[in-house]
Amino acid sequence: MVSDLHLRAAVRALAQGGVLACPTEAVWGLSCDPDNPEAVSRLLELKQRPLEKGLILVAASAAQLQPLLAPLTEAQRSKLSLSWPGPTTWLVPHGGRLPPWVHGDHDTVALRVSAHPVVAALCHAWGGPLVSTSANPAGCKPATTAFQVRRYFRQQLDYIVPGAVGTAARPSVIRDLLTDRIIRS
Repeated sequence: MVSDLHLRAAVRALAQGGVLACPTEAVWGLSCDPDNPEAVSRLLELKQRPLEKGLILVAASAAQLQPLLAPLTEAQRSKLSLSWPGPTTWLVPHGGRLPPWVHGDHDTVALRVSAHPVVAALCHAWGGPLVSTSANPAGCKPATTAFQVRRYFRQQLDYIVPGAVGTAARPSVIRDLLTDRIIRS
């Protein structure tokens, strides 16, 4: 678990438009405030990731994603709840309720409720979902240790939340909610 001191420092960095790294289920991730276009732009620049690809939003609970889940059918919400919290990311129609710097060129947004205690505590302390993407520049393997995060990004991050990655063998599965198609296994 992460200490209150570290959570307060991470939330302070997020509130100031910072980009931080934190451990997730299988790899280290980069996070920022999804409502801050400058923070998202900086995160994308660090990753060398094009805006068009879109990003994942990670939350501590489905309640934090309620504005995006409300238009779904009961059967669709039930499907999500069967895999959350956990390492399954779902592509859910965003219905224009998110800025394009989050969803990219897509009609869907990638959503996950994390079972990782550090991610969940961070989202809970923040009070809502955060951007979550693997901590690596494009074309490089995702970082699995804080040392690798530092090696990739040197002093460019505003905070590194201490902790260890979970036991998942690889990053989250990504599934399309409407088609059930697996996008990433």
